[in-house]
Amino acid sequence: MTRIAIAGAGPVGLMVARELQMHGISTILIEAATERSSHSKALGIHARTIEILKMRGLADDMLENGIRLPRHHFAMLGNSIDYSRLPSPFPFVLAYPQVGTEKTLEAAALESGAELRRGHRVVGLSQSPTAVSVEIEGPDGRYTETVDYLVGCDGGRSVVRETTGIDFPGSEVTMWSFLGEVFLDSPPERGFARHSAQGAVFVAPVPGGFYRVAGVDLARQNPDGPLELDEFRETVIRTAGSDFGMRDPVWLSRFGDAFRLATAYRNGRVFLAGDSAHIHYPAGGVGLNIGLQDALNLGWRLGLVASGRADEALLDGYHADRHPVGEALMTTSQAQTAVIKAFAPGDQGLRTLTDELIGSVPEYNYELALRLSGLAVRYHVPASEHPLAGTRALDVQLADTDGATLFDQFNTPRFVLLHRDDLPVGEIDGVHAVTVKQADLAAIGWSDVTAVLIRPDGYVGWATEGSDPGAITQEAAEALARTLRPNSAELEHEPAEHSLTAG
Repeated sequence: MTRIAIAGAGPVGLMVARELQMHGISTILIEAATERSSHSKALGIHARTIEILKMRGLADDMLENGIRLPRHHFAMLGNSIDYSRLPSPFPFVLAYPQVGTEKTLEAAALESGAELRRGHRVVGLSQSPTAVSVEIEGPDGRYTETVDYLVGCDGGRSVVRETTGIDFPGSEVTMWSFLGEVFLDSPPERGFARHSAQGAVFVAPVPGGFYRVAGVDLARQNPDGPLELDEFRETVIRTAGSDFGMRDPVWLSRFGDAFRLATAYRNGRVFLAGDSAHIHYPAGGVGLNIGLQDALNLGWRLGLVASGRADEALLDGYHADRHPVGEALMTTSQAQTAVIKAFAPGDQGLRTLTDELIGSVPEYNYELALRLSGLAVRYHVPASEHPLAGTRALDVQLADTDGATLFDQFNTPRFVLLHRDDLPVGEIDGVHAVTVKQADLAAIGWSDVTAVLIRPDGYVGWATEGSDPGAITQEAAEALARTLRPNSAELEHEPAEHSLTAG
């Protein structure tokens, strides 16, 4: 029986486990912490992440209890990013604590059959062409598990990455920031952000009645010891002009602006996802989102290969797809960090110009919204493919389904063939076919498209404008075969692609 070990039971590891279990693969989650953290490092859930969680039936609690923010700050500037124009059912940033996300994903992983070992941690590994030996330290001492594959979701100090020998180049901390989650008796207006010669601060509501207050204190750039409430209060007063009646801290912490990106997301039978593959300053609140999208991309590939339904070469596509996204993450994060760090008088031009462009050039504002939301991602495909190939599939109303949409068809990881309802295409083994009216295709900008083959992660693998049902069936079947048994030469590294129409 195929078994896969996952180091780390945070949101990314749990997402990978659930995906694999849905493919019928036995997974073991190795987690050093004896219980889930009560603190939420991540708070923002972006549109693409909500889409993939909705597709897998995991977004209901988030949407019901999260706070929807149609606008959100960029680098603590006066003008904000407008997410309300996004081409998504979820045109907003959702303020929802990581604690809740993790609780939802853990329940889903365990219900699907994953094994969770808390109080155990990966301390070493070795691999052969056919297996991985994972050395684990548990409450009763060290032991070894031999598995078919290992996924490292064990954070920025990943033992899996370090032991495997994957390089993690980048930068050390050059700026320290503060973060506190506290109750406020006199909270500022929504979207509050302040930037001055003393530092910077922003305030955001958190479900549960308290607020996240975070920023930079230029007077305390050599922190010594944990952040205490008195220091936090004094810092906020000095940088924001008020403490907003803060009381009853839920969590106080510090974090730095170090950034690093793994040079490879795969080494043989070992993979990296989430913070194990990339760390960065949390500007824009995109880190958790990128990690969950890593998990979905890896999950369907590894699930199909481990269950014998696809060739090993399919796994090469994980790095080819996601490493460019990691590079783009570094770019957007570093750009925001540079604007935040522009405290000196001679640096104000950078903030002023960026603020003016966000506020006065709608196309610029929209492009930033697409990139930060994850909707602009376009995976590299051969130039001969249809222009839609590599882009995310848009949600659309299906024909004769009592209100069901395309996203509803991905409650399990499978390929979906969406075709016009007047073209009776044939059955394809391993593909779930659904129909759509031509008018509804036109409504999402796909007016000339007649059929689309969509991967289990919701990205278009193949599309056509042909009208011969027999040819559509044959071409879709051939596209599926190319996906499951790819030519590795076609998976060469390409830079991340972004465009105003990619979403």
